[in-house]
Amino acid sequence: MKILILGAGSVGSTLAEHFASEAFDITLVDTNAKKLQELRDRLDIQTIRGEASHPDVLRNAGADDADMLIAVTDKDEVNMVACQVCYSLFKTPKTLARVRSSSYLDDAGFFNKDHMPIDVLINPEKAVTDQIQQLLEHPGALQVLDFADGRIQLVAVKAYYGGPLINQEIRTLREHMPDVDTWVAAIFRRGRSIVPEASTIIEADDEVFFIAAAENINAVTRELRRAERPIKRIIIAGGGHIGERLAKAIEDTYSVKIIEIDAERCELLAENLDNAVVLLGDATDKELLLEENIEHTDAFCALTNDDEVNIMSSLLAKRLGARQVMALINKPAYADLVQGGDIDIAISPQLATTSSLLNYVRRADVAQVHSLRRGAAEAMEAIAHGSATESKVVGRRIEDIDLPPGTTIGALVRGEEVLIAHKNVVVQSDDHVILFLLDRRRVASVEKLFQVSFSFF
Repeated sequence: MKILILGAGSVGSTLAEHFASEAFDITLVDTNAKKLQELRDRLDIQTIRGEASHPDVLRNAGADDADMLIAVTDKDEVNMVACQVCYSLFKTPKTLARVRSSSYLDDAGFFNKDHMPIDVLINPEKAVTDQIQQLLEHPGALQVLDFADGRIQLVAVKAYYGGPLINQEIRTLREHMPDVDTWVAAIFRRGRSIVPEASTIIEADDEVFFIAAAENINAVTRELRRAERPIKRIIIAGGGHIGERLAKAIEDTYSVKIIEIDAERCELLAENLDNAVVLLGDATDKELLLEENIEHTDAFCALTNDDEVNIMSSLLAKRLGARQVMALINKPAYADLVQGGDIDIAISPQLATTSSLLNYVRRADVAQVHSLRRGAAEAMEAIAHGSATESKVVGRRIEDIDLPPGTTIGALVRGEEVLIAHKNVVVQSDDHVILFLLDRRRVASVEKLFQVSFSFF
């Protein structure tokens, strides 16, 4: 597949790196020659310097035979015009664009073939906000992913001392919870992955990924760590696009305070928010945090556009008594350094955006794809088609399916029924199969597994 990416910023660079590692034919367009040179030296991609919306630049970049356009420059208008040019002049089959302004997004009918031909709208702020909301709803979780329209979830938690299952075999999970069906998909221990078996012993500080029906998630979480109180009081550091969007989304459910350093922005936030308390100040100001009772805060979310401010304010909030802290971090090297220490969760807008795009480049029939462990692993919801003679999965028990190394099936969704993937479960046509891939390089093998023979068509 040939993919044309416009914009070599943090999102565009992450996408180029992610897709290049899967042997896609990638061309990246940007005006910054130095940035393009750095990426070209590091990745197996082509680069073109120029204005991303100009027809001659797009032609030079190979838009006339590209399978997909992903426009993620920092300007909505450039992304939109580029999609229009590729659709009108080059007949590009699939166009995706980052559009951040609510002025455009409020009128969804505008984005269609008759007006603005964009097939998929990319909104990193929405992806991040949705991710944080999920984490707030599941205290103690490091990551929460929805599959099958939210009926089943994949959750990552850090196992702590004092949890009922610590130093016990995974098989005892059923003894502890006889009425709850769940599946441990993977364990990460001291940075290394483990494919779990029934006899695998869970240790403190293990990062455990498990799958269960949505209504059972919190019950399983309590088996792996100390019981967590529901989150009630939240402080948001940073009143930019993401901070405002999150405050709007949760202000009717939680007690929310938002700290913003810019006075004009504070006035705008006060006008746009109904119940959240808007505070003018610096989120790294110890006295301000103490005045706002940081020691009684359940969640501190640092969402400014400055990684250093987010890290420092989160560390300060944690040491002053905040129960859980999350920091928005754009630089991958920073995220790797801080998560798992005093900062509970490092949130990457690039990876949140990448996850929202992955299912558009997968070759099998894929309903959902999520990037995990900062891109190292992947979770996929693939749909099984065909009969036992046409498919390598339909009509077979899970234990008989020839899965690539490091790949496990966690659950099946059949109509309204959720089936945890025990070895004797038989896959049927139209089942939604939830897979966990410890090694993202195995994606192509999984895609082939779910492709049916030509006789199916």
